[in-house]
Amino acid sequence: MRAAHRNKATITFLGIVFLTSACAHFLTRDVETDPAVEKAPGNFNSIIQQNASDLFKQGQEIFRYDTFGSEAFWSDQLQLHRAILGEKLGGTGSGVAPKDALKIGLKVDTGKLPRILADAIKQTSVSLENPKTTVALLQADSVVGVKGFFEKGNLRAVGITCAICHSTVDNSFADGIGRRLDGWPNRDLNVGAIIALVPNLKPFTALLGHDDKELRRIFNSWGPGRYDAEFNMDGKGFRPDGKSASTLLPAAFGLAGVNLHTYTGWGSVTHWNAYVANTQMHGKGTFFDPRLNKPGQFPAGVKSGAWNLRHEVDLITSKLAALHYYQLSIPAPKPPKGSYNEQAAGRGQMIFNGKAKCAQCHVPPLFTEPGWNMHTPEEIGIDDFQAKRSPDGRYRTTPLKGLFTRMKGGFYHDGRFPTLSEVVNHYSKVMKFNLNEQEKNDLIEYLKSL
Repeated sequence: MRAAHRNKATITFLGIVFLTSACAHFLTRDVETDPAVEKAPGNFNSIIQQNASDLFKQGQEIFRYDTFGSEAFWSDQLQLHRAILGEKLGGTGSGVAPKDALKIGLKVDTGKLPRILADAIKQTSVSLENPKTTVALLQADSVVGVKGFFEKGNLRAVGITCAICHSTVDNSFADGIGRRLDGWPNRDLNVGAIIALVPNLKPFTALLGHDDKELRRIFNSWGPGRYDAEFNMDGKGFRPDGKSASTLLPAAFGLAGVNLHTYTGWGSVTHWNAYVANTQMHGKGTFFDPRLNKPGQFPAGVKSGAWNLRHEVDLITSKLAALHYYQLSIPAPKPPKGSYNEQAAGRGQMIFNGKAKCAQCHVPPLFTEPGWNMHTPEEIGIDDFQAKRSPDGRYRTTPLKGLFTRMKGGFYHDGRFPTLSEVVNHYSKVMKFNLNEQEKNDLIEYLKSL
């Protein structure tokens, strides 16, 4: 009886499948479809997953270690490797010992540090005051963002990677030595001081018209955690008030869903990656932005042809997709427990979304506007100096997540507000909201919690 029942059920099921199939074919026979879909692989979902995994791995490698051929500029032209070596090792000057490198904010990744070298540093059997140790660290690929190129054991060139400015370490081994923190802005890094070390600044003097002494003065004016990505476009080393024209290094995390990438817009993440890789790192690739072809605004950029670069061998373009994917994969880090008052932050969230009107521009959960997240200088109540150095003449609404990683150096693009309290007081005037001291403090605790 049970067997007969099963057979009857099976026949009924097969009949339903047949009828359903026949009906589906009858109902859709006049529907037009793209013939390409009939040739699609049946496992396209797994192909997507594999592609995501591949892009992440490739992008991480590119972000951390790819110089895009920039060693041709930093070593062949500027001779940075000779400054690192020092006279005793065949270079020039006193050389750059690890102690010097750490002082100017360069970091060492313990994940790439050979155990024998790590033990030697720990036991102080290797000198952190000898450029030979710096060469050993470069040979181990452990200096974050700086890659050495060797020939028969001798350092012949150095190039730089994205990580030099946009990664730091957690100091788990020693100050400046630890596990990588990709995407975190290195607010200790003195890029200007590194450039000022090079023996040959002629490529800059020829382009910008500043003499060697003035160029070194400009580079040394930047200070820790700052860089000027427009200097080789417009040649402006200082603001009208005499302060450095450089800006704070931005975070490279929490960019998923965010339209424009920099303080003054410029373009998407991929636009800025191409701009920096080609025109700032001085790699070899292709970059096109006709907005920069304006002699009045970007005289040096027009002179160098930076708005339309076409290297015969392109070492950048094929890597932009994976680099973009990896950056979008880096989440904003969460502030450590105990770094803010949770109850006050809860009250501050209500003020942020309501009375203080912060959420009008810093729209949760992106904490910037979906869409074209740009504002005039007048809207945010500041001068237009930096805005005028960009194609669109505006300022971007900076995302706020991971704000605790950007406490050093101040706030806004140029660090003009040393504390969050000063930021709140500034917006109180601009947005015309009145908060008492308790409300201001609660708002600040909320910002610290993001």
